[in-house]
Amino acid sequence: MLNRNLCNSALGTLLLALTGCKGGVLDPKGQIGIDEKNLIIIATVLMLIVVIPVIVMTLYFAWKYRDGQDHEVYAPKWAHSTKIEAAVWAIPIVIVIILGVITWQSTQELDPYKPLEGKGEHLTVEVVSLNWKWLFIYPEQGIASVNELVFPANVPVEYKITSQSTMNSFFIPQLGSQIYSMAGMETKLHLIANEPGTFKGFSANYSGAGFTGMKFNAIATPTQADFDTWVNKVKSQKNTLYKADYDALAQPSENNPVSYFSDVEEGLFHTIVMKYMQAHGDMNKKHKALPEHSGHTMHSEGEE
Repeated sequence: MLNRNLCNSALGTLLLALTGCKGGVLDPKGQIGIDEKNLIIIATVLMLIVVIPVIVMTLYFAWKYRDGQDHEVYAPKWAHSTKIEAAVWAIPIVIVIILGVITWQSTQELDPYKPLEGKGEHLTVEVVSLNWKWLFIYPEQGIASVNELVFPANVPVEYKITSQSTMNSFFIPQLGSQIYSMAGMETKLHLIANEPGTFKGFSANYSGAGFTGMKFNAIATPTQADFDTWVNKVKSQKNTLYKADYDALAQPSENNPVSYFSDVEEGLFHTIVMKYMQAHGDMNKKHKALPEHSGHTMHSEGEE
């Protein structure tokens, strides 16, 4: 009975652990996510080559030389073993070299800025992190959505990402890499969903009071026709997103519902990225104008 209970408990723990992987980085649904999962597993196995023997030997030595084992030889003046030194240094060095090679190769292959080759034409989505919601602009379709990201399965997507103010991190764990969104900057990410489904997305970087509500559904439609149907649904909403509309949307708010915009001002994303550069240019113009004005005033006073 006791053995049966122990087996049931162990099985329950294993199932609970496996259930915890559902929907996360260890349950990938896209090629980038699959490659990253394989990288995690390979790196973990390589490190366990050192960790597991150390744990086993620690337990073995503690048991072998425990109190009362008088027949075991104990040599307190022993100080050196060339074989042990060679193993202690050589094995970690080899593992570090292997990990270094794998890391270098994966860094090139999984570069988030690198388009996905051989997957066809990319769909472009412009992503803006607001306080505290996500804005997705589809420049090719001329529409936008808040807290809902839709794209066809098996179609690569190029994400252009920025922030209205606070830094956030755009992350869909089942599809792959996360990348930061920063004000005044544009970062890029290329992902693909290998199958249709709804995947959870969120911000992986704390950004203030409404951070916990910065969640969205990333929906991979089964076909291009299904995606086109969603686009037509958004266009039927008759809500516009021009500069004044965007300024109102950008005001801080929490736990925003999904909303759609059927018409988006052309170049809005570029305007958002460059707004600080424009403000900086205006300040420079004012700064350059001040000395000229001051000099002219002093000259006039001297003449008087």
